[in-house]
Amino acid sequence: MPAPLRYEQMGHVVILTMATPETRNALSGEATFSAFEDSVQRINGDFGVSVTVLTGEGSAFCSGGNIHEMRSKSGMFAGTPLEIEANYRSGIQRIPRALATLEVPLIAAVNGPAIGAGCDLACMCDIRIASERAVFAESFVKLGLISGDGGCWLLQRAIGYSSAAEMAFTGDTLDAQAALRVGLVSRVVVPGELLEQTMALANRIAENPPQALRWTKRLLRQAVYQRLEEVLETAAALQGYAHHTEEHEAILAAMRGRHSPGPKMS
Repeated sequence: MPAPLRYEQMGHVVILTMATPETRNALSGEATFSAFEDSVQRINGDFGVSVTVLTGEGSAFCSGGNIHEMRSKSGMFAGTPLEIEANYRSGIQRIPRALATLEVPLIAAVNGPAIGAGCDLACMCDIRIASERAVFAESFVKLGLISGDGGCWLLQRAIGYSSAAEMAFTGDTLDAQAALRVGLVSRVVVPGELLEQTMALANRIAENPPQALRWTKRLLRQAVYQRLEEVLETAAALQGYAHHTEEHEAILAAMRGRHSPGPKMS
C-alpha cells in the first residue's frame, strides 16, 4: 500500500506530499497520523534539512475529514460521544501537535481545495502559497460540526479574529484571490508554477544557516502566546549561542574579506 505522505528531499528542502488523491487527501487513518509524526521526527533530527514544503497529490490539497467515514460512523467517527472525543485526541489532533514541534520553516503549496481540516492544515504552516485553483473553507458549521483539530486557534492567528470568525460562522468558501486579500496566503500563482515558485522561496530560505533558521522559527512560534519579556529572555539566551556558531564566524570572516581595503599604491 502506498504511503499516505510521500517524503522526498531535494538539497536542503524536504517535500511532503499527501498522496491519497482517491480521497482528495483526506486526513484519516493511523497510517496518515503516524506519517506526519514520523516525518516531523525525521526532519527535526536531520540538520541537512532547512525547509519543508507540504503539498497534495491530485486536484486537491486536502479535503479535511473523510466524509465516507462520517456517513458510515466508522474510523475516527465511530462510537459514543466519549469514544469520538478519544478518537480525535488519539487521531487527527496528533497532526497539529506534531507540526507544532517542527523545527524548520514549513511552506504550504496549496495546489487545490483546502477544506475544513484541510484549511486548518494549511494554517499549521508558516507560509502559504496558493495555486489559482486553490479554495479555502472553514466549513465545519455547514456539516453541523466544529473544528476538532484546532482550527479556531489556528485560523485567527493566521488572519485575525474578525476574518476568522466570518469564515468559521458562515462556512463560506474563499477563492485564492480572496484568501490573498485576507492574508490567508502570501501569494497566488498559476497552477503550473506552484511548486517551482514554492521551491524557489524554500531554497532562498535554505541559503541561511540552518541553526539560525530553527531558532528564528522557535522565537516566532513562542511569540504567538508568550509575553514580550519571556520572548526577550529566550532571544537573549539563543543569541548567546548564535554568536558562537561556526556559521556566524564564517559569515563575519567573509564580510571582513569583502570590506578590507586593497593594497596601497606606492
